[in-house]
Amino acid sequence: MPYDYKPFAYTPPPGLTGAEPRHKVAIVGAGPIGLAMAIELANHGVSAVVLDDNNVVSVGSRAICWSKRSLEILDRLGVGERSVTKGVTWKVGRTFHREAEVFNFDLLPEDGHKMPAFVNLQQYYVEEYLVERAQEVGTDLRWKNKVVAVDRHARHAVLTVQTPDGDYQLEADWVIACDGARSPIRAMLGLEFEGELFEERFLIADIRMQADFPSERLFWFEPSFHAGQSALLHKQPDAIYRIDLQLGWDSDPEQERLPERIIPRIQKVVGHGDFTLDWTSIYTFQCRRLRSFVHGPVLFAGDSAHVVSPFGARGGNGGLGDVDALGWRLAAVVKGERPASVLAGYDRERVFGTDENLLNSSRSTRFMSPGDGVERLFRDAVLHLASRADFARPMVNSGRLSKPCVYPLSAPDDVALPEGSRPGAVAPDAPLGQGWLTEALGRDFCLLVLGQEAPAGTGLRVLSPDVTDPLRQRYLGQAAAATYLIRPDQVVAARWVNPDAAGIRAAVEAAWEGL
Repeated sequence: MPYDYKPFAYTPPPGLTGAEPRHKVAIVGAGPIGLAMAIELANHGVSAVVLDDNNVVSVGSRAICWSKRSLEILDRLGVGERSVTKGVTWKVGRTFHREAEVFNFDLLPEDGHKMPAFVNLQQYYVEEYLVERAQEVGTDLRWKNKVVAVDRHARHAVLTVQTPDGDYQLEADWVIACDGARSPIRAMLGLEFEGELFEERFLIADIRMQADFPSERLFWFEPSFHAGQSALLHKQPDAIYRIDLQLGWDSDPEQERLPERIIPRIQKVVGHGDFTLDWTSIYTFQCRRLRSFVHGPVLFAGDSAHVVSPFGARGGNGGLGDVDALGWRLAAVVKGERPASVLAGYDRERVFGTDENLLNSSRSTRFMSPGDGVERLFRDAVLHLASRADFARPMVNSGRLSKPCVYPLSAPDDVALPEGSRPGAVAPDAPLGQGWLTEALGRDFCLLVLGQEAPAGTGLRVLSPDVTDPLRQRYLGQAAAATYLIRPDQVVAARWVNPDAAGIRAAVEAAWEGL
């Protein structure tokens, strides 16, 4: 059945009849990033008001590929298991040149993780689940509240908000702009994106049909059904399939949006006409970001801060990385536990993470849509060799799939410990009895102590589980014992074979500053 777009109820806000008390945090945009940010703040004891100019979840599937790390974040917010249950789980990607498979990958070859490598789930479902969770934690969600002006002050901002019943003003110590790639907040502040806009157009088509395509990522270079271009297919819930087709820069986007142009293209892909169009869009590749994500009392996250090409699933997943890095820091600032200067750590870390996403997306774009000359010669040579030579297969780039970046932290470390759990990396999950490590780490700083006693006097919560084989492989390697400092966002802040309390306390202080 088609998704039922039920509108959310508009309620006249109190600001229409009198001045509201100043809010600690106002979030502009009730997409997945704005909603996730509100819930994350609530998890840390901070209430936010969320303003959105619409009153319905996003129309069309939009972001569909949610990575393992994003699912872990969503799980911490209370909607992870629900998203996995509804979604289509996958971990294998296959790439073809014409009709021959030239490369495949397994994104999670080992067992012992709560969350799968990827889940395909339409954005409207994720938003629906997040709205319900936000309501459960008491978030003030204001639908049909459109921000039309922002006035920044030294320690707060004033928003002018338009509603069906008139305008009002809302003051907030902090404003988080989560209002999308065309961010009105960004425009109001006169901020510009920096980066590249690629001369290429793609068609997204979500179709509803009964089919037996596997739950895998299928990508084709120059297939017979779309000669000279590329194509991508993903399976979604509700008998929906996502198809991306390269169109070329010379294509007319207005013409390509017409069903009479789209349907014959899709018929060539699936081999029949027994399907219905569910949602379509034309897009161009963009790899751009703001120079800084922190502008006084106004903070940017998600697409309002950065945009990437969709191949590699780095848009929504990158936005949830912003939530991960910002929520615990901002909550501490709001509660007076830390100075506002710690937000510079959010800026440095997420600019680093965004630049990694932009680099990977740009490389994918150039491989899929090479310029004339050397770029095309290289791409064609790689595709030609990939079916014959092992060394060429990893060079085939149909979109490097999203994974969390490793922040280059200057932190205590021991080279005897495994590379995958080094400082700056997200702490790898592992089974703990009947539960999971990601669940046990909690929402504050934590010492994960394996095979030794925790030093006294750190003031930190200690997690000291039995050392199982997965924990040994992922956290000890050849070492007999180790202690890990884990941040509230489950990033490894530091680690020691021979810890001491003073070193741990110093590492906690450094962790707030990030990079």
